Amino acid sequence: MGTGTSQGVPIIACNCKVCTSEDQRDKRLRCSILLTLNQKNVVIDAGPDFRQQMLRTGVRSLEAVLLTHEHNDHVIGLDDVRPFNFRQRQAMPIYAVPRVQKEVKSRFSYVFQPSPYPGAPNLELKHMDKSQPFEIAGMHFQPIEVMHGKMPVLGFRVGDFTYITDAKTISPEELDKVRGTRLLVLNALHHKEHHSHLNLEQALAIINEVQPEQAYLTHISHQMGRHDEISELLPPGVALAYDGLRLQTNINR
Repeated sequence: MGTGTSQGVPIIACNCKVCTSEDQRDKRLRCSILLTLNQKNVVIDAGPDFRQQMLRTGVRSLEAVLLTHEHNDHVIGLDDVRPFNFRQRQAMPIYAVPRVQKEVKSRFSYVFQPSPYPGAPNLELKHMDKSQPFEIAGMHFQPIEVMHGKMPVLGFRVGDFTYITDAKTISPEELDKVRGTRLLVLNALHHKEHHSHLNLEQALAIINEVQPEQAYLTHISHQMGRHDEISELLPPGVALAYDGLRLQTNINR
C-alpha cells in the first residue's frame, strides 16, 4: 500500500526529477502492506497515509494491525481505524511489542482514558515478541527482529513470504528465519551509506545470501532515482516495489 520513506515521494517543495516524475510508480505513500486470505485482511503498519491507503484498496473489513515499530510514519494513522470500529462493532486488535505499546498509549492518550470521548478509536493492544509466532485469521506470523540503527524493529514471515522494513542490520539467528522465503520484500533507502537503513548495495547483499525466488525493494527515498532508471540496473529476480503492487503467495502456513 506504500513504499516510500517517512516523508513520502514526492517530497514537499522538492523539484528533483523523481519528485516531479509523472510515472505513478514514483509516487510513494508511507510504508504499509495489506495481507488478504479468504477475504480476511491484516495490515502491517498504519502511518499518516492509512486512510488514503484504505480508500484506495477498497478494504471494507480489517482483522488486525501489526506494528513493526513506533516511528510516526508507521503508527500515526491509527486514529483512522475508527470506521472499522463502527462498521465491525468491536475494538481493533493492534499487535505490538511492549515498548511500542507504551508509545501508542502516549501518542494516542485520549484513546486510553478511563472514559474516552464518544467516537474515539477503540484499540485493543495485543502482546507480540520476536520469539513467539502467532496466528491471525488463518495467517501464521513469524516475527523477525532487525535493527533500525540501535532500535529493534520487527519484520514478519508469513508462509513463504517475508516483509522487512526499516532494517540496517539483521543478526545471523534472525536471518535464518528468512531462509527458504519465496518472496522477500526488503527496505533499500538509496545508494549512500545511512546510519539506520540499508542502502541498495547492502540490501542486494542480503538478497543474494537469502536467495529468494523474487525480491522487491521498499522504503525507497527520492534519492534512489526514478523507477524506470533504477529497474534497469537491478539484477534478475530483484525489482523496485511500487504502490499498488499485488503479489500472490502462500500465507496460510
